[in-house]
Amino acid sequence: MKKVYLVLGVFLLLVSNFRIHAQMNMTSIENDNVKIAYNAIGKGDTTLLFVHGAFIDMSYWTSQIDFFKQHYQVIIVDLAGHGKSGKNRSSWSIQEFGNDVCALITTLHLKNVILIGHSMGGDVILEVAVRCKGVVIGFVGIDTFKNAGTPMPAVIQSQIDQVMVMLKTDFAATSENYVRQALTSPLTDKSIVDRVVSDYRNMDKNIGIDVISSSFAFYDRERELMNQMKFKMYLINVDNVPTNDAYLKKYALSGYEVVTISGTCHFPMIEDPDEFNRLLQQTIGKIKAD
Repeated sequence: MKKVYLVLGVFLLLVSNFRIHAQMNMTSIENDNVKIAYNAIGKGDTTLLFVHGAFIDMSYWTSQIDFFKQHYQVIIVDLAGHGKSGKNRSSWSIQEFGNDVCALITTLHLKNVILIGHSMGGDVILEVAVRCKGVVIGFVGIDTFKNAGTPMPAVIQSQIDQVMVMLKTDFAATSENYVRQALTSPLTDKSIVDRVVSDYRNMDKNIGIDVISSSFAFYDRERELMNQMKFKMYLINVDNVPTNDAYLKKYALSGYEVVTISGTCHFPMIEDPDEFNRLLQQTIGKIKAD
């Protein structure tokens, strides 16, 4: 009987995924001769633009599409070098990712855009929020900016330097260890751990090393951009690692608000999508009321 239920569950999941993807407008634009893949679904006078973090892809936002598409235009994007986007670029930086997302906004003539960025995607949308003035109306970071605009302490930076050496020696194994030790926990469902581990292990080594290097060196630019922000920063952060409010008070000159989500790993949108969607919906309501 258990086998019957398992087969039925897998079938229903496949049908659900097929229905979601069949409704999407899967297409791409080009920026700097690199294909930038995106999916657009839903209609509304406000666009929710979701940007994933390092080494993963737009599919991590699938549960948000179904929830928000009834009232908003929802756009999810694969950053260059990730997912179905192009890899024909010689360098990979957060600034370039920001350029790509701005190009997407311009090409699609988007208006009233609320940016939602997970992890490294938070820095990407920070670039976009400052560059695409006039069309962006809101900013939501997901499990990010916990030590905003601040370099790592010397002891941690030393560990990071060691990790960079290890990535060049054995990228796949080092990436997997990072997922298991820093991004997930023993309580994280095995299917989620396996999914993230697979994405990290299979990331293009040269792109991945460039992306990580850019992320760890971004704190000066992060501080500069936060000073230029013209509207409030909203953060939905997992409470397994505290958010340092002192840095946000110092650098987020237009204000900030942190909402915490409990009991998940670094990927709350896939581990507890119902609670995540509820908190995100509340945050969007606050942005529209500002």
